[in-house]
Order: sequence, then structure tokens, then C-alpha cells
Amino acid sequence: MAKTLQDILDLIKENDIKFVDFKLTDIDGRWRHLSIPAERLSQSTMEQGIGFDGSNYGYAPVENSDMVFVPVLDSAVIDTYASIPTLSMIGDVRIIDLPENRPFDQYPRNVAIRALDYMKELGIADKMVIGPEYEFYVFDDISFNVSQQEVSSRIYARQAPWAGEENNSGYQVPHGTGYHTCLPMDINYDLRSQMCLSMKEWGIDVKYHHPEVGGCGQMEIEVELGDMLALADNTMAAKYVIKNEAAQNGMTATFMPKPLAGEAGNGMHVHMLLFKDGKPVFYDPEGYAQLSKEAHWFMGGLLTHARSLCGITNPSTNSYKRLVPGFEAPVTIGYAMANRSAVIRIPAYAKTPETKRFELRNPDATCNPYYAYAAILMAGLDGIRKQIDPHAKGWGPYDFNLYTLSEEEKAKIEGLPTSLGEALDALEADHDYLTAGGVFPERLLRQHIARRRKDLEAVNQIPHPAEFEKYYDL
Repeated sequence: MAKTLQDILDLIKENDIKFVDFKLTDIDGRWRHLSIPAERLSQSTMEQGIGFDGSNYGYAPVENSDMVFVPVLDSAVIDTYASIPTLSMIGDVRIIDLPENRPFDQYPRNVAIRALDYMKELGIADKMVIGPEYEFYVFDDISFNVSQQEVSSRIYARQAPWAGEENNSGYQVPHGTGYHTCLPMDINYDLRSQMCLSMKEWGIDVKYHHPEVGGCGQMEIEVELGDMLALADNTMAAKYVIKNEAAQNGMTATFMPKPLAGEAGNGMHVHMLLFKDGKPVFYDPEGYAQLSKEAHWFMGGLLTHARSLCGITNPSTNSYKRLVPGFEAPVTIGYAMANRSAVIRIPAYAKTPETKRFELRNPDATCNPYYAYAAILMAGLDGIRKQIDPHAKGWGPYDFNLYTLSEEEKAKIEGLPTSLGEALDALEADHDYLTAGGVFPERLLRQHIARRRKDLEAVNQIPHPAEFEKYYDL
């Protein structure tokens, strides 16, 4: 990784780089970009930044929409998806002001930075380590149309059981049996391996990759644990790499939570642990699952705010088509040891003090990772500050399969929102933990909620094809 401007200039010269591409994150979690000729990169660029109009990025209006993008030195990487030699860099955004420019408090990366600073100010920890799991589908082709006369989507996947009744290879993957399926059924093995090699070039350390449950081309890439801010950066890069590798191979990748009816959905489980002065905060050999009281309080905060967190960690209408029983997706608010039906799962295989952790299983990759990881941290910190005991609150441990409970027993357990509207209502009613310490600006949350309600309104007004099947003849 580049440490100085001269390192970057040397990299440009050695690789005959023609353009430097700056990637910025909008409010929804999409990368946008602008490029400059490589010879224009200078010390002034690193200090004064590149000016742009931030009003088109979806953020709440501010008194001055003229902003500057300031590159982060150690983010420089050669972007092999550009045919002309290009160096890619991410960075931070500042508002132009006098005497000095100031950080734009709504910019996703700045929110994540502020959350980490707030954690340090509280004295609870000085480092948050996370490990996201990336689940996604790779299809051979997709087409969709939303217009007045047609609402449709069509997916083609060669390994799917419905790929073709004639002249197929005979190696289709049966419904719901894709987990760890081997060659020749795992037709995307080489593509997935190439994705991992490319991710390594982008500074992302891969733990492993494998086919997931969905028989129509679902897969997972899990990365090594790392610093929260770095993993937020890497989540953006991982999605970029995965989608571009698929495209270069004539295929298409999607992180949609539920692209297929009746198949497993795509989650983005987030493992987490805290450190202070180099020592793990979450470890206690005498605690339940060897977790400390601070870890339990952190879980208590996550569970207290689970419904409102969904407004940030699961911000799409499609998210709630995944969060349904029967597909290894959590729907109830609780915690347990090695139980995949709980919102919070404590992996039994993580036994050492430095790896003792838990995972939040409801998030999906339609979220803005900077906001999502920051919100998760803020909910946990709130739990530690208030010493919220999840066991005393009746949230577990649920060391049994929650899906097998009777309807009467299920009714006693609080559930996650069943729709985006419910999640946004919860976020409106419960967000003080996010604005604590000036981490999430109130106007940012209002803007986020307004944008998601606009999505919800638009989707709700479109006739669904299944409605024709159910009601057309009535």
C-alpha cells in the first residue's frame, strides 16, 4: 500500500498509468467516480482535493454543496477493469469553508470515522474488528422491465434445475442443495477463485469461498477479520470486484437479498469484536459462550435496537422477502450459541481470546456499509453504556431451533420487521443512539428515511405479476 505521494507517483510511472480514478460513495452505498489525467496528480490534489458538486449524491441539502474529494493515500490500486491503465483511489469528502475545509458530516466514510472516535472517547475500546460474509448470486443472464404495460423479470442460470428440459448437461443443482456442491455442478468455481485473486489485489484478504445453499448459482466469499473502517472500504471494493469479474466473464452478479422466489436469500452476516490496548474486550472464560459482560451488554444494545437497525442494515423493499422463516435467515430477536436461527449467533469454533466474537445475521448488502457498520457499533456501545443484559430482557440464549417452536411460543418472541415500512417506523421512533456523540446527523437520518419511503411508495404502487395469477379472474 502506498504511504506517500511519491509512492503513488512511482506506481504511476512503473505501470504507465494514464488516469487516476477517484471513487466516491453516495448516500445509498453506490460508488460514483471522476477521473483526472495521471500527470495532474500532485501534492495540491492531496491537500486541497478535487472539487465537485455534492448535491447529486442524495445527501440532505447543506448550506454549501461545493465539496472537495481528498484521496486516501493507502487506497491506491490498479483498476484492471478499465482498458486504459488506470489507478483507483477512494477518499474523504470535505465542505469548502474558511479558513479551512471541514469534513462533510453526512459522508458515509466520515460517519464511520466519527463512530470509531466516539467509541474511543467513551473509553470502552480503541478498535473495532469486523468480518463480513458476502453472499451473492451469479446468473448467466437476466432481463427485467418495469413499465406501464409490462412488469417482468427473467433469469437464466445454467446450473439451475430449471435451466432446460432438453440438451442440458445433466449436472444441474437441485433446488436448495447448492451448499458446498462440487464440480462439475459448481460451474462457477473458476470464476469465484478469480474473484478472490482479484480481491487480494485490491487489498482484501479472503478467508474462503464456496457455493451457498441456493442451487441457481448462489455463492459466498468470506474475508478475514479486520479494522472496521478498512472493512467498510473493502466491502465497497469487494462488491465492485465481484460484479466486474462476473461481467468480464459474460455473467451477472447480484447482492439482492431475494432475487429468486423459493430459494435462499443473500445476507451479509457481520462478525464483530472489540479491543482495548491490544486486549480483547469480549472474552471471559467464565462467561456464557466465553463472552464477557461487555460482550453481553453489546449484544443487549444490538437486540434493543434490532428493529430500528433494520432501517439501515436492511434498507430495501427486497430485504424483507429474505427475512422470512425457512431459509436460514433470522426473523426473531434473540441470541444463542451456534444457532443460525437467532439474530445474533455466537460461533462455537471461535475459541481463542483474540477471536471470541458473535455475528449479527440480519444485515444484507443493499445497505451502505459505512452507515451499517457504524450503526451496529453505535447500538452496541449504547448497550454497554446502559449495561443492557440480553438474558434479563428475555432474549435468550435460544439454544434451540426457533423455527420449530409452536405458534403460541413464537408469539411470545419479538420479531424483526416484516417490511421496510415497519423498519423505517422503528428507525424514526428509535434513533437517539445513532445521533449520540454527533455520529449520525439528524438530517442525514431524515434524508435516508425519506429516500427509502419513496422507494417503498414506488414499489407498492406497481402491480405484481403474482397478483394477476391470484386476482385477475375475480
